[in-house]
Amino acid sequence: MAAVHLEILKEDSRTKARLGKLHTPHGVIDTPVFMPVGTQGTVKAMTPEEIREVGAGIILSNTYHLFLRPGQELIREAGGLHRFMNWDGAILTDSGGFQVFSLGDLRTIQESGVEFRSHIDGSRQFLSPEIATQMQMTIGSDIVMAFDECAPYPSTREYVKNSLERTTRWLKRCKETLTTTETQALFGIVQGGMYEDLRRQSAAEITELDLPGYAIGGLSVGEPKELMYEVLDYTVPLLPREKPRYLMGVGSPDAIIEGVMRGVDMFDCVLPTRIARNGTAMTRFGKVIVRNAGSAHDFGPIDPTCDCYACRNYSRAYIRHLLKAEEILGLRLMTIHNLRYLQNLMREIRDAIREDRLPEYRQKCFADYGYEYE
Repeated sequence: MAAVHLEILKEDSRTKARLGKLHTPHGVIDTPVFMPVGTQGTVKAMTPEEIREVGAGIILSNTYHLFLRPGQELIREAGGLHRFMNWDGAILTDSGGFQVFSLGDLRTIQESGVEFRSHIDGSRQFLSPEIATQMQMTIGSDIVMAFDECAPYPSTREYVKNSLERTTRWLKRCKETLTTTETQALFGIVQGGMYEDLRRQSAAEITELDLPGYAIGGLSVGEPKELMYEVLDYTVPLLPREKPRYLMGVGSPDAIIEGVMRGVDMFDCVLPTRIARNGTAMTRFGKVIVRNAGSAHDFGPIDPTCDCYACRNYSRAYIRHLLKAEEILGLRLMTIHNLRYLQNLMREIRDAIREDRLPEYRQKCFADYGYEYE
């Protein structure tokens, strides 16, 4: 059996949602799941103990950033990323492909890999499928993401086709490089932009390799959400039923719910931690900008329905004061709250699947949150 595998407990009778357990070398994770992002080996402002306390059992880290700093040798010397950062839960590592291709004019794509300039010091660097996979082997992540090319939005059909075909060739090289399949699982990434026939081509090529799991990449890159949902409608059914399905870079409550209803099991995004540092809270009733003057005399919690450490102990007024005074505690409390909010959201989604009421939950959630429901 693969190092990482999905146990499906229930499939929703009216949607394509699935309730399951993701088995990994570092624990069993209930799915659908949201994975907090710890890009540089840390979820910003959080200790590993706090990550556990908000309810997360798996986090995402990033090969590109760790490749540049602190580097492969130091992580190897530390005994892998789990020991280095004192995290005993599961880790998924992005290959770094998205970050490299986001560099634009600072990178050059070749069949062998990508040459780029470091965003840290401008030094010339090179990443290939082999190097990215070897780096993830050193990191010791439970889930290794293939090195792919993420086409920007919008892109021409010709560009996207060439890109997805290169992604397939690179995936085969990643698979050949990974020699630790007893403890690590390689996930392939379906590309194809917003073109249905190209998504179908990519999915056919990727799934032919019979990998432990599959991701959908190239979405949440600036396209309208309606278009993303349309792509998911025809892409998710192309992935094997028994394998975990991961929608990369999606973390807004509405998109998570829509993704789950289409059969997605795993999500990640920097959104909750990023907006927390800007003073914005996710709540059951929509976004709350705690930094704003409206919170100055509000001595209630960020969200009265939330059970996180911040909501149990501090008021909006106090947290706003911390944010305005640029005190680190303010950023920490906001981050704790947003991550706990999303973990609670995932728990409620799982409960709704279990109890055959996911469409009704979606309707209520969207109404409370302020989204139009159709």
